[in-house]
Amino acid sequence: MAQFVLRCFAQSGNAYKVALMLELCGADWEPVHVDYFGGETRTPAFRALNVMGEIPVLEHGALQLSQSGVILDYLAGVLGRFGPHDETERREIMRWLLFDNHKLTSYTATARFMRAFASDHDPAVLAEFSRRAESAWTVLDAHLDGRSHVVGDRLTIADLSLCGYLYWPEEIGVDWDRYPNLRDWLARIAAEPRWVHPYALMPGHPRPADR
Repeated sequence: MAQFVLRCFAQSGNAYKVALMLELCGADWEPVHVDYFGGETRTPAFRALNVMGEIPVLEHGALQLSQSGVILDYLAGVLGRFGPHDETERREIMRWLLFDNHKLTSYTATARFMRAFASDHDPAVLAEFSRRAESAWTVLDAHLDGRSHVVGDRLTIADLSLCGYLYWPEEIGVDWDRYPNLRDWLARIAAEPRWVHPYALMPGHPRPADR
């Protein structure tokens, strides 16, 4: 059995944040597919594993962790990579993790789900979530002006968190050329040794035709 077990599915950007870190670190890990679209996260068995009913869940020995930001912070300590060098960096990384979870991922993931996976949606609601996502992308693009990475001059868990939902531009409905600093930052991450696209890294793609 692998040292790390990640319960995930291919369409989850939050799971991808963790899967990508494990892969970039060359960790001994394996993905376990959770049938989100089939309702598995709503079952009593899964709720016993994670009362929040959310993906990802990381298992490391007897330890079980949920919430991607918490998992990334834990892995940075355990694996010794992509974490802060000092307290100032720790606070800055935390600032961007919170921004990602509250703003960028929150709005981007919802807009993408409505656009790419929902059988029907209210166009006005989609337009509002897309507008909010665009505002978050604008903030990140401005921050990346003249920077190679979000915090410091190297890859950290801040980058891995913020990029988690951004490698599906067609599903999101965005041309990253409109955000050149963000576009180039995504390309730098994708150039990292061992980088893999989420649909190739985690199980569950393509989805069955009846879903």
